[in-house]
Parts: sequence; C-alpha cells; structure tokens
Amino acid sequence: MSTGREQGREQGREGQQRRQEGEGRSAPRGAERSPVNGLSGARERRVATGGVELCVAELGDPDSPTVMLVHGYPDSKEVWSEVARGLADHFHVVLYDVRGCGRSTAPRPLRGGFTLEKLTDDFLAVADAVSPGRPVHLVGHDWGSVQGWEFATARRTEGRIASFTSMSGPSLDHFGHWIKKRMARPTPRRAAQLLGQGAKSWYVYMLHTPVLPELAWKGPLGKRWPDILRRVEKVPADGYPTPSLPTDAAHGAWLYRDNVRARLRRPRTDAYAHCPVQLITPTGDAFLSQRLYDDLEQWAPQLVRRTLPAKHWVPRTRPDQLVSWIGEFVTAKEEGDPAKQVVARGPHADRFGGQLVLITGAAGGIGRATAFAFAEAGARIIAVDRDAEGAARTADMARLIGAPQAWGEVVDVSDEAAMEKLADKVDAEYGTVDVLVNNAGIGLSGSFMTTSAEDWKKVLDVNLWGVIHGCRVFGRRMAERGQGGHIVNTASAAAFQPSRVLPAYSTSKAAVLMLSECLRAELAGQGIGVSAICPGLVNTNITATSRFTGVSADEEKRRQAKAARLYGMRNYPPEKVADAILRAVVRNQAVVPVTPEARGAHLMSRFTPRALRALARMEPPL
Repeated sequence: MSTGREQGREQGREGQQRRQEGEGRSAPRGAERSPVNGLSGARERRVATGGVELCVAELGDPDSPTVMLVHGYPDSKEVWSEVARGLADHFHVVLYDVRGCGRSTAPRPLRGGFTLEKLTDDFLAVADAVSPGRPVHLVGHDWGSVQGWEFATARRTEGRIASFTSMSGPSLDHFGHWIKKRMARPTPRRAAQLLGQGAKSWYVYMLHTPVLPELAWKGPLGKRWPDILRRVEKVPADGYPTPSLPTDAAHGAWLYRDNVRARLRRPRTDAYAHCPVQLITPTGDAFLSQRLYDDLEQWAPQLVRRTLPAKHWVPRTRPDQLVSWIGEFVTAKEEGDPAKQVVARGPHADRFGGQLVLITGAAGGIGRATAFAFAEAGARIIAVDRDAEGAARTADMARLIGAPQAWGEVVDVSDEAAMEKLADKVDAEYGTVDVLVNNAGIGLSGSFMTTSAEDWKKVLDVNLWGVIHGCRVFGRRMAERGQGGHIVNTASAAAFQPSRVLPAYSTSKAAVLMLSECLRAELAGQGIGVSAICPGLVNTNITATSRFTGVSADEEKRRQAKAARLYGMRNYPPEKVADAILRAVVRNQAVVPVTPEARGAHLMSRFTPRALRALARMEPPL
C-alpha cells in the first residue's frame, strides 16, 4: 500500500510541475482563513486558472486523505455543506464553486468558457493547490458528476484521482454510446428506454434555447426555486440555496450549451475510468433513468454500485447516508481494494450499505437473524428489545458481521411514551430510520373461553400495539423526511389460518396484516413501502416462552417443551425468514408467506377457505 501511495504522490508532483511549466497556469494563491457561506469554520482560498478565480473551501486535517466535492447545476458548493461537515472528522474535505457559480468568477465571454476541457483545467488547479503530492478522492453530484466522469477518464488526470464517487450525473461519452447502441438496434425495450430518458431530459432542451433560461432564473423561477425544492424534493429550509442562485443558474446554462450536443454526437471511445468508481443511484431521480447505467461495467472495471431510495438532491436530503458510503469507500481505497471489500459484504450491499435499520425483538430468533442479515449487507443496525443484554449482544455481533455501526436499545414496544422517547433519541443521535422491522411479539395458546381479558391485553399490547407504535413514531419521521423508506411488520401464517387454540394470537396477527395493507395504501404516494411477513413454523425460542391458558403450571411447562421439540424437528431456520425480509424490502412486496405451510395456508385462504376452516377445528398434538 505504501508503494502505491508514494507512486501516486510522485505522479502528482510530476503532473503539477508539467502543468505549471507547460500550460503557463497561474500558481494558486495561499490559503486565507475566512468564513464561507454555510460552512462555518472552513478555510477559504482563491485559485487562479484559465482566466477565472475559483473560491475553494477546506475543512478537516490537511494531512488526512483529501476528499474533493464538486457540485452540480444550479447549485454552488454549499449544496455539500452537510456532507462536508460529516466527512471532516476523518478526511481533508475540499469544495469549490465551479467557474461562474457562487463566489468564483465567470469566464469572459461565457460562450465556450464552460467546456469539459476547461473544467478539467480547473479541477487540476484546485487539486494541485490543496493536495499537491497526493491523489484526491473525487465526489460529484449532477453536473459535478458529469465533470467527474471527464476527470476520471481523461489521460492527463491519471495519478491525480484515487477514487471517484458518482451520483445523479452520467458521463456524456457513456451517454452518447448508450444512445447510439439503442438507435442502432432498436428493440421495443430499447425504444422505451430512449423515450423514457428523453422525457426526463425535457429541461436540457429548454436550457439550449437562447436568453429564455437566463430570464427565467433571474425572474420568477429563481425566486420560487427554494420553495420548489422544499415542496418537491423535501430539501430542508436551512439557508440553501444561497442568494447567488439566479446568477449561478444563468451562467450554468452554458454547461449544457458548450458540451451536451458535441459530446452526444461524437462521444469519446477511450472514456475508461482509471480509478475505482462508486456509483450511487437515487431510485426516485426525476431527471435520470437507472437504465443509463446498465452498461457501466464496460467503462468502469472497478465499479461498486449503490442504490438509494431517494430523489435527485441527495446531498441535501440524505447527507448521513452519503457520509457513510463515501467514508467507507475512501477508507477502503486507502487500505486496499475498495471493490473487493465492498462486494464481499453480501448480496444486498448495493441496496442497504450504510442505511439505518431498526429491528424490534432483536435479542433472538427472527429479530436477531434479521439484524445479522442487514449487517452482512453493510447496514447500520439499531437492535431493540426488552432484554438489554440480548439487544447489546446482537449489536456487538452485528458489528463483527459487517455493520459499520450498531447499537442496542432497551424499550417495551407496548409503551407508547417509551417508543416516542426512543424515536426522538434515534432521530437525534443516529438519523432517520430507512428500514423499520416491527418484529417483537409474544405467543399465547388456549381456547377463547380460557383466555382472560388480561391475557388478551398482553397479547394485543405487544403484537398489535407494538406494531402500531412503531409505525406511528418512526413512520411519521420517514414521511416527514420525504425520501421514502420501508416498514416491515412481522405477522404470521396464523393471520389467515384460523385455529381453535390460538384465538388471541391469530387475532393480533390478522390485525397486523390488515394494518400493513392499509398503511401500504396510505404511504405509497410518499415512496414508503410496507410489507407484512408471515412465517409459519420457525425454529425460535418463542415456543419456549409462549403461555398456555387453562392449564396448570406443570402442564404449561410440558406443553412449552413439547412445542419447542416439534418446532425443532421442523427446524426451519430464522435466517430464511430474514432473507425473505430483505427480499421483501428490495422488491417492495406486500404480503410474504415464508414457509411452505404458510404459503399453503395463504393459498387455501384465498381459494379453499372452507377446507381451512375445517382444519381449524382440529386439536393440535400438544
């Protein structure tokens, strides 16, 4: 590793000297300490390059690996402020206003002043100023990502980029080849992809019109843009965008005019990434189709894919997630091969890596197995249970398995006030939950006549009200964030399989199933999925702790032991239920019967309900 780093530093020194001597670029000015809008504590410097001066901000220790954040359109560097602060604890973070934006000056004339070649000059000037002897880790969003692809594939930047994280901005060269491939062999699917992306790119055509974009941004659009971002993208009202937005957007229109048509008509054939690439794809992006990246491995051999259920402006709406993924990718590159380290996480690492997952009833059984499955996929875990020691043990094991962070929390899910308090703590200390798994539950067996009102209350308090409290306190925060999420409620095959000895338990699980269906309909418009998981006979300790009504204490112990033996003989592992839960989130499935008997009972409830009712009259062999 040290040899590669020294080689990168040497390449960086040679590149800097070659550019300064061969191209006559002005040397960067020294760093000046001054407050930067939205970035308190940042160090500011001015870097001269190609007839413009770029405003550069720095946070963190300059001796740490450098992470350079490049903003998109119509943003300024302040779009990264939350991400920058999150990364600054471990890295040297650098942001700069692209020419013509924020506090950087604009080229004169504007036409021809925003070509990718000149933007590459700017990047190299900033890199030489802030990290002259060491490659930088590049991160780009929107047009910052479009630029980043140019930087990561141009020959003259080799040795200056250690890694590249791309989000919401494709390479114009790759895009050009994507279009040509689909036009050369137009199948119905490819035609649909072209038409779909063409519809999403409506704004590109508008920005090519003369004068109108500038008038719109300096007029009504510029005034309404902050409200549009808050209403449509759920971007927080925290001082972003900055007052320079109208001018930034008017100047930035030349990014499209100077580059898009030229590159799409004649895309480069050598646009191969010379560094590891992490692709973060927001699944709700209104401007870019996910299909644009179908062939990306051809151009980026060292590619790691991530998907994020969010809209376009993820640097503002999901900074915590980006901090986690960027930090993990940069650290992996500094320590070895990021592609191998991330892929080794598990089959769903691209979907759940770095996401915050909360599981109730996580001290054992299905809850613990689910926590481990999400941990293997690289998620951050909050293991919740009444058993403090069990929850802490699950969190400790989750970290060993692969969770970058994991915490154990103690709460009684039937206590509304305690759940509200937990939700406030999670929101303040860990962030908004991305996936909620309401799994906590208790078992109760006995006829209706031998089940007391107190027994009914205990079962409904945990199995139903625990789910209701979880959905309310955490689901509300998901909805307020406005960036989607997923709720998983553990029901049971008993939800659609009546039984003479499980009236209270079956009723509670049937209510959970219907609650999940209703909530799914309500939250669908907000991008929040809801799944009901319906296991059957699963080998967990719930049988050993289930209560049996209407019998003596000795008889109850005997029945618990016999039920545990029967479930043990069935030996359906909770890990398979955990796998079903992860698939349900990925596929956004509504109702998931897991075991063969659960799937059979579900089919019978739909097509042969009379036979299922007949089976309900049978006495179980306990």
